[in-house]
Amino acid sequence: MSQIEAQKRVLSGMRPTGRLHLGHYHGVLKNWVRLQHEYDCHFFVADWHALTTHYEDPEVIEESVWQMVIDWLAAGVNPGSASLFIQSRVPEHAELHLMLSMITPLSWVERVPSYKDMVSRSKDRDLATYGFLGYPVLQSADILIYQAGNVPVGADQVPHVELTREIARRFNHIFGRDTGFEEMAEKAIKKLGRKNAKMYRELQRDYMERGNQESLEKAQVLIYDQQNVSLGDRDRLYGYLEGGGKVILPEPQALLTTASVMPGLDGQKMSKSYNNTILLREAPDSVGKKIKTMTTDPARVRRTDPGNPDVCPVFQLHEVYSDDETKAWVREGCTSAGIGCIDCKKPLIDKVLVEQQPMRERARQYEENPDLVKTIVAEGCEKARSIAKATMEEVRSAMGLDYR
Repeated sequence: MSQIEAQKRVLSGMRPTGRLHLGHYHGVLKNWVRLQHEYDCHFFVADWHALTTHYEDPEVIEESVWQMVIDWLAAGVNPGSASLFIQSRVPEHAELHLMLSMITPLSWVERVPSYKDMVSRSKDRDLATYGFLGYPVLQSADILIYQAGNVPVGADQVPHVELTREIARRFNHIFGRDTGFEEMAEKAIKKLGRKNAKMYRELQRDYMERGNQESLEKAQVLIYDQQNVSLGDRDRLYGYLEGGGKVILPEPQALLTTASVMPGLDGQKMSKSYNNTILLREAPDSVGKKIKTMTTDPARVRRTDPGNPDVCPVFQLHEVYSDDETKAWVREGCTSAGIGCIDCKKPLIDKVLVEQQPMRERARQYEENPDLVKTIVAEGCEKARSIAKATMEEVRSAMGLDYR
């Protein structure tokens, strides 16, 4: 697959460590729902990744897998627009992970910021394992096995995509050079025709000498549009542009998503570990009870005391759900003691329930028919494995492992 073709594909995954909550919806799933109409999307259950931190209680993973897929479908992810699959059902992930681990310097893995952060935060778990150290390489394999050009991530996950780019670049450099690569690339340039060959060389020179990314992209489009060039020559031309070898594993880009930190019931980030969540498919009565019992401005002891919305967790949720008119009404009523905390919470409860209603309705058919969920996942796994097998054929061939 060329770099241009790879740009049409998106890959993203989630660990199955419990039922999903509104933080997952606002932080990830709303973005997935949008992307599925713009790209060739592949969303996977990262069950092997869950084992890196929860290997001692795998029953949590097993219980969570199917419920998480139902949560995805409830949020609006459409199996007709995106492939949904389970990581461990596509064993090529593990094979590519092994191959990439052979060439990935240990220092690259150790410098990943989230590795150090998770070790320091997870005092209750033994993370001194080979699997946990190598999970960034497994993440790279997850992306590269599908030759996905775009990976939707928050700013804190960009280093993982950068590591994947470095690993892909190193793999292409080591294994993408056929015997006589430059000679074959030069012959391929001549097949472009005089005008296009001249343009290719000018764009290549501008990129190599000045680092002009626009020139690189123009040259890639130039190659992509050629009808009289074989796939092998096309791959050589892509690699030769950057002074490397044949592009076997295209480098992905981080598709940066807008930071969306969903506040929990206590004002901290919504997280299962803080016990401050509202589940995607939580019963309406439970949602109402949780919001009604939320802590408000601690200085507002009596109904007649004025409050400060800026220190109130409830107002943080209004920032997410309410329009400007409602927020102005809350701020005025709170600071003047014109409304009580229960008055403030009622429109918020209504907004959350309105958001959840279509999710509960979509989820009902899958809750009542679990075989339908398994069929959707089975079809997604079949499609994913077809792509993964094709990639591994190229990888094995490049590494001299395609014995015949």
